[in-house]
Amino acid sequence: MSIDKFSFNLFLGLLFSGSLAYGQAARSPFSSYGLGEQYGTALTQSMGMGGVGFSNPQFMSVNNQNPALLVYNRLTVFQAGLIGEQRTQTSDTLTEKSGNGNLNYLIMSFPVKSGWWTTSLGLMPYSRLNYRLNYFVPVAGTVSDKVDVIEEGTGGVNQFYWSNGVSINKDISVGLKIAYLFSSAENIYSNLLTTTVVPISAKIIDRTFISDFQFSPALSIHLDSLTSKNHRLNIGIVYDFKTNLDAKFNRRIERWNPVAMLDSATVIHNQPGIVTVPGNLMFGISFSKYPYKWTAAVDGSFSDYSLYRDLEGKNPYKSNNWKVAGGFEITPDRNSLGQYLKRVTYRTGVSLENYPFLANGNMVRDFGITFGLSLPVTRISTLDLALKVGKKGDLNLNTIEENYLKLYFGITFNDQWFIKRRFD
Repeated sequence: MSIDKFSFNLFLGLLFSGSLAYGQAARSPFSSYGLGEQYGTALTQSMGMGGVGFSNPQFMSVNNQNPALLVYNRLTVFQAGLIGEQRTQTSDTLTEKSGNGNLNYLIMSFPVKSGWWTTSLGLMPYSRLNYRLNYFVPVAGTVSDKVDVIEEGTGGVNQFYWSNGVSINKDISVGLKIAYLFSSAENIYSNLLTTTVVPISAKIIDRTFISDFQFSPALSIHLDSLTSKNHRLNIGIVYDFKTNLDAKFNRRIERWNPVAMLDSATVIHNQPGIVTVPGNLMFGISFSKYPYKWTAAVDGSFSDYSLYRDLEGKNPYKSNNWKVAGGFEITPDRNSLGQYLKRVTYRTGVSLENYPFLANGNMVRDFGITFGLSLPVTRISTLDLALKVGKKGDLNLNTIEENYLKLYFGITFNDQWFIKRRFD
């Protein structure tokens, strides 16, 4: 089988298995807010650089963070990625570990008019809920009776999107991403009175279905350095517009004994509502040496979460969301014939993110360090790896912290389509 047929069949196989893989993620109490923990749009190559990518063009893979940079993709590109993660949450008294893996993205891009207009289609998660909180509440008017309370959340939101990048001139390009957000989230609240002869559990099951569009315009500016023709300064800006997501809300009440469900009732069915997601401003600057030598980049983003509203018009957030990241990549000699390691791309980066919610009255921050590799498998295709090690929250400030390790694996296939035949 040729590499072209193999890559196409593998892409289709991952596409059809994608619905099975989504929803599997390591458990985290920090995913209990709003729509859950957001994934971002960085692919494996960008994750190896700390998640940066709003300004730096990528010729042999898709820059999924800034649609304006798609014009640099002059080949047809198929990309698929997986993520595996291990998380350890620690409080004053308990430690809990969890781990899992899931499909991270499926991407395809191809030039409509090479060097002027490139389009891209993709499927990836937007946010995920996966948490379980267990605590006891005393029963009023009693001395020792307590209610065992369990809060659980699963599901999340996926996005299917269409991105386009168009070159205005040799230095400026613009882009637009249209994302369709869909899927559902489930929250379960269980109360168990353990002091009764036969324990009875009451459950409230809330399901929220999301479906709507989000629009993201983008700009990219490239300037040749004054010091050398082989250096280039890149500037990129992307803005996710504030979005009112159409939602349907369902609530079901169930009563259980230790063996089976006793009775149930649906009290709310497909109640329409709106979830307001604030806009997000993302920007970056990078400095590169061409052709295909090295790139250093710095990114930042800011989102005003005072504008967030849930289905009840409430805002659970108490702060703004911002992130800064820096990364570096180098390819010693992409054209080396005798030394394979010189054709490998090496990456590293750091990131710091401030989440919009509070824990124990203090802000929650995430610091991570990343490393990455792109291993050539053919002249224009690669196997991509990235590792992120980080900590979310602080035990002293937030009474809980999460240490995590995330391993990203990606496959990038490049091919050339729509070639006019000179000879039949």
